[in-house]
Amino acid sequence: VQLVESGGGLVQAGGSLRLSCAASGRTSSTYLMGWFRQAPGKEREFVAGIRWSGGMTSYADSVKGRFTISRDNAKNMVYLQMNSLKPEDTAVYYCALQIRRGTPYDYWGQGTQVTVSS
Repeated sequence: VQLVESGGGLVQAGGSLRLSCAASGRTSSTYLMGWFRQAPGKEREFVAGIRWSGGMTSYADSVKGRFTISRDNAKNMVYLQMNSLKPEDTAVYYCALQIRRGTPYDYWGQGTQVTVSS
């Protein structure tokens, strides 16, 4: 399985960005896909997740109401719509895929940089 993120960039505070993650390879066993982020000097943190079947979503408290995760099963794509961006959202954003519920994520993308200027 390969995951490739795109859509990062530089945006002013209050602006929006849409991240995309393209999954390829043997993705038929996917249980969950998620977005994580890692800011300089900080640990990687969970941002949002979506079940591949059914579409149930979950979000970190810090992004609830501002970010929306969605998927397109036919295209093997996951998206993260980010609105009302804040400087503290600046990080490298990673897409990840989980095969079994409750296990560590199995595959990760290379990341895409999001920078929010004040």
